[in-house]
Amino acid sequence: MEMFGDLNFTVLGFPCNQFGLQSPEGNEEMLNILKYVRPGGGFVPKFPVFSKVEVNGLNEEPLFTYLKESLPFVNPVIGDIKKFYWSPINVNDIRWNFEKFLINANGMPFKRYELHSPTDEVEKDIAALLL
Repeated sequence: MEMFGDLNFTVLGFPCNQFGLQSPEGNEEMLNILKYVRPGGGFVPKFPVFSKVEVNGLNEEPLFTYLKESLPFVNPVIGDIKKFYWSPINVNDIRWNFEKFLINANGMPFKRYELHSPTDEVEKDIAALLL
């Protein structure tokens, strides 16, 4: 947001508790958790943070169904299914928190990034879409 926020760009945050049950807080607690616990240190997001959603399984939000159908999975390793809290598990599921989707200005999915994607790769792709 600091790099591209003054352009036609924003980040949207969608909290989810389907990965190791790492986000058990209620929606009303979300911003305080970010500010004081994780990541803490007074962090205040400079982008919208939505209510908690499910991104995989029978109750997944339609937005994530669309994104996953539009862009192929980016990591062939499914991971430790004992830490996944959804069913059924599919090959195109989001594997863990912080997987990212880049959408162009026309609302079309452009690219999907696994959670360990280098930040500079994401920044390069955003810049290419904006400039």
